[in-house]
Amino acid sequence: MPSNVPTFPELLGSATSTAVHLEMRDSYAVDYEKGPFADWRAGHRHNPADRASWLRAWLDLIQETVGRGVVVRRARIVSEPVSEYTRFLYDNTFTNVAAGEQVRRLPRRQASTIALPGNDLWLIDGRLIRWNHFTGQGASAGGQISEDPAAAKLCADAFEAVWARAIPHDQYTIS
Repeated sequence: MPSNVPTFPELLGSATSTAVHLEMRDSYAVDYEKGPFADWRAGHRHNPADRASWLRAWLDLIQETVGRGVVVRRARIVSEPVSEYTRFLYDNTFTNVAAGEQVRRLPRRQASTIALPGNDLWLIDGRLIRWNHFTGQGASAGGQISEDPAAAKLCADAFEAVWARAIPHDQYTIS
């Protein structure tokens, strides 16, 4: 990853009001998710009462960010019926929600008329974009930072359109 791309603690630490995350892939092969995904496939499920066993570094970062008054929202566009990986994410999303993140899903068929950016992204305070690049196999291909106002507007408009149509995590039913 280029050195000018901040770490996620730096990125979320720079947020003063909002941090939104748009995810549009049905599967990811991010290195740190191979173990948890394999564990989930083998039958492991997080115990809602055992918060210490969850992915603490990420959830602590979200909790700290929300604790500073930053609204953190994640929207996932999903194909239905969902992929096995999307089911894995769904089963673990309660941990994100418990940390203070708001999460919604939009069935892909309902996104056809939304102009979407070409890559997953984080948008910080409506101005700073962290593009998340992936290979065809879903592995991380690094990130890229942009403060281009036109790109930020595209991302903000796309996210808000997805968010308005999307279903809150606690109301979404896996198909």
